[in-house]
Amino acid sequence: MAVSDGVVKKIVLSYTYVAIWIFLSFTVIVYNKYILDRKMYNWPYPISLTMIHMAFCSSLAYILVRVLKLVEPVSMSRDLYLRSVVPIGALYSLSLWFSNSAYIYLSVSFIQMLKALMPVAVYSIGVLFKKEGFKNETMANMLSISFGVAIAAYGEAKFDAWGVSLQLMAVAFEATRLVLIQILLNSKGISLNPITSLYYIAPCCLVFLSIPWLIMEYPSLRDNSSFHLDFVIFGTNSFCAFALNLAVFLLVGKTSALTMNVAGVVKDWLLIAFSWSVIKDTVTPVNLIGYGLAFLGVAYYNHSKLQALKASEAQKKAQQADEEAGRLLEERDGDGGNGRKSDNQS
Repeated sequence: MAVSDGVVKKIVLSYTYVAIWIFLSFTVIVYNKYILDRKMYNWPYPISLTMIHMAFCSSLAYILVRVLKLVEPVSMSRDLYLRSVVPIGALYSLSLWFSNSAYIYLSVSFIQMLKALMPVAVYSIGVLFKKEGFKNETMANMLSISFGVAIAAYGEAKFDAWGVSLQLMAVAFEATRLVLIQILLNSKGISLNPITSLYYIAPCCLVFLSIPWLIMEYPSLRDNSSFHLDFVIFGTNSFCAFALNLAVFLLVGKTSALTMNVAGVVKDWLLIAFSWSVIKDTVTPVNLIGYGLAFLGVAYYNHSKLQALKASEAQKKAQQADEEAGRLLEERDGDGGNGRKSDNQS
């Protein structure tokens, strides 16, 4: 069967987005770990780091939209902004805050193992928001992924309950955000490109994060007078975060949250290998067995989603063909009727 050029182009583009996203995500994760870890750069202020990222992203997006006018802003009413963008901004800020905080307590490899729960969270929240139908088979699959992650956690050499709680909360908020982005982008008929997404969402995150920052990190930073902002470290780190945000919105906008989950699995294996070989984190055999089980569950889930997608596409095509045939029949009948009418008149 010949594959059309359009399909090939689409597949190549999808893989390009995925590769860019994996590379940037990998870089940001390792860089954030380096900055926040007490044994490395030793700057344990996750809210401050996330706020630096958001301020940088907001400024760049503002320059591109308002100053250079390279990107058209979206016409959005205040009501729509408050109902759609603000909840996504709130979820994004919580997800980033908690996931960055987890780097202080957990190894990079273990964090990636916990992130295997993302499809479980995306599916559960999708069911909750009625974006997904509940199926016993899928639920059993989700339980198998969770079981694998539980084994990986049991085998973790440096288990930290608080760190695990932070990472699980980050997963829950991130999954809700992914589902809401699809509801916001798709069903409300708004198409936000990567720049406008940051233009609207990043300032929102900054405002939300400033509240916990004032209470939790500002007093400590104020008293710690020895600290000065290293512009090279924080500048390059923020630039990577900005590029990652663009890649994330590109990936979800041009492909789907599901593709992002598949790409995430590949990135996680790469990070586990990097964490073990370069950062010298302890990765135990029980860790790997548990994560291997979770990985199989995630792979099966992605496979079944793909099959369902193909089936619905085929159904759509058949429906269109039926409609076309029906229309042709109607036209033919109509012509026949007109012919008969003119015969009668004569």
